[in-house]
Amino acid sequence: MSEDNLPMLNREYLESELIGTELADFSAEILDYPEKVVQIGEGNFLRAFVDWMFHTMNKKGIFKGRAVVVQPIAEGRVANLNQQDGLYTLYLRGIENGKEVNKREIMTAISRGLNSYTEWEQFLKLAEDPAVEFVVSNTTEAGISYNEADQLADTPPQSYPGKLTAYLYRRYQSFNGDPEKGMVIIPVELIERNGDNLKRIILQLAEDWNLEAEFSSWIKEANHFLNTLVDRIVTGYPFNEIDKLEKELAYHDQNLDTGEIFHLWVIEGDESLKEKLPFHKAGLNVKWVDDLTPYRTTKVRILNGAHTSTVPVSYLAGIELVRDAVNDDLVGEFIKQAVFEDIIPTLAADPAELDDFAHKIFERFKNPYIDHKWLDISLNSTSKFKTRVLPSLVQHIEKLSKVPARLSFSLAALITFYQGTELENGKLVAYRGEDKYLIRDDKPALEYFAQLWSKFKAAEITLAELGRDVLANQDFWDRDLNKLPGLTESVVSNLKMIKKAGMKASLLNLLGNNDN
Repeated sequence: MSEDNLPMLNREYLESELIGTELADFSAEILDYPEKVVQIGEGNFLRAFVDWMFHTMNKKGIFKGRAVVVQPIAEGRVANLNQQDGLYTLYLRGIENGKEVNKREIMTAISRGLNSYTEWEQFLKLAEDPAVEFVVSNTTEAGISYNEADQLADTPPQSYPGKLTAYLYRRYQSFNGDPEKGMVIIPVELIERNGDNLKRIILQLAEDWNLEAEFSSWIKEANHFLNTLVDRIVTGYPFNEIDKLEKELAYHDQNLDTGEIFHLWVIEGDESLKEKLPFHKAGLNVKWVDDLTPYRTTKVRILNGAHTSTVPVSYLAGIELVRDAVNDDLVGEFIKQAVFEDIIPTLAADPAELDDFAHKIFERFKNPYIDHKWLDISLNSTSKFKTRVLPSLVQHIEKLSKVPARLSFSLAALITFYQGTELENGKLVAYRGEDKYLIRDDKPALEYFAQLWSKFKAAEITLAELGRDVLANQDFWDRDLNKLPGLTESVVSNLKMIKKAGMKASLLNLLGNNDN
C-alpha cells in the first residue's frame, strides 16, 4: 500500500501541480478534447497501448479526441478511473538501441468510464453522437464469442458482440441508416482475423434478433471491421514496487500502469482510414497493410517461437527468467542460433525487416523490468510447440533439406521436460535434479506423458521408442513426425545425450557441432 498522506492524482491536482512538468509536458487543452472513441475494456493493455497512442497523437495536436471507456463485465475498474478523472501514470521501461530506458508520463486520453451493467442506456446514448466514430476493444480472447442467449432487450446482453450489436443498432436507428454514420471497429483481442470474426457474430445476432435486412446491409457496407495484430508486453500495476514509485511521483495513483518500450500495431484495412487515425504522423509504429498474415507469421515464428523453443532448454539448464537466459553465454547463443539459423531462413519476408525484428526481440527479452518466468511461459507447451515452432521445423526440412539442429534439440528437450510419471492437482510432477516442478497442460497431454515415462522407467520401452512414440502422436502434431527425413534420428540422439550428460553439457556439444 502507498502512503496515506499522498494526494490523489486527478484533474485538479494535475492542473494545479503538474502541467508543464516532465510528467505532464502538455497543455491543459488536451483534457477537453471531444469524445471520438468508444473503448470496450478498461484493462492494463488498452491503457498502455491504444490510449497511450491517442494521448501521443493528442499531444501533437493530430487526433484531438478522447475515449469513453466501457467496462464490459460486471466487475472492473471504471470507478477507480472516474475517481481520478480518467488520469493515470504510465511507465514504459526496457532496452532500446542497447540502452536502458525508463519513461513515465500521465495519460490523458480517457474522458470517463461507464459500467455497461449499471449505465447501459448511457452507453447506448454514445451511439447517437456523430462525433464518436471509432470502437476499440480488448475483452480477452474469449470475448469475441457467440452467445445465443443474448437478446436485444437485455440490459445489457452478456457477450461483447451482443453489446456491440445493440450499440450499432441504436446508431443505425438514430441516423436512419445513413451510410456516412458507420463506425470504424478495431478489436485487438488476440485471435486470428479478430475483425472478421466479430463482424460474423454481429450479423448472426442481427439474424437471431429478427432485425431488418437493411440493418445487416448497413453493418456490411457502412462499417469497417478491421483485423489487427498487436505487440507490446504490458506488466500492469506494479504491486511489488508501488511504494517506491509513488514516493518518487509524490502522489497516489491507483490506476498506475507499466509496460515495455517496444510497440507494434498492424492494422489490415483501407489506406483511406489512415488519415482518420494518423498514428504515423505521431511517429508511432503502426502499419496499415492489405494483408497482416506475413506479420502474424513473423511474430509467431520469431517472438513466440523463440520463447517456446527455449522454455525446456533454459529451465532444464537451471535458468528461471527469460532475461537471464538471453544474458547467459550458453543459452543465449542457443536462442540466437535457433532464431537466425533455424527460424528466419524459413520466412519469406524482407530479410532486413526480419533481422531488425529479431534484434529488437533480443532487446525485449533482456528487459530488466520484466520478470518473465520460464515456468509461466511453459503453460500448454505441447500445443504452443505445434503452432509456434513446428512450422519452422517442418519448413526448414522441406526447404533446406536438413534438420534444423536447434529446433530438433528443443523438441528433445520438451520431451525431457515432460518426464513426470504422476499427476498432482491436475499438474504433472517432474524434477530438475532435486527440485520439483509442476507442468501445466491439457489433461490428455499430461496423462500421455505420465504413462509414457512410466513405461520407460519400468524398462518396458527404450528411450528411442519413447521418442518415436511422441513424434508419432497425431493428437499433438496432426501428423506423424517420424516421416520427416532425419528428424527421428536427430531427436532420439538428442534425447539420449540430454538424458546421459544433462542439459548444459548437451548444449555445449550442440553449439560446438551446430551444422549437424
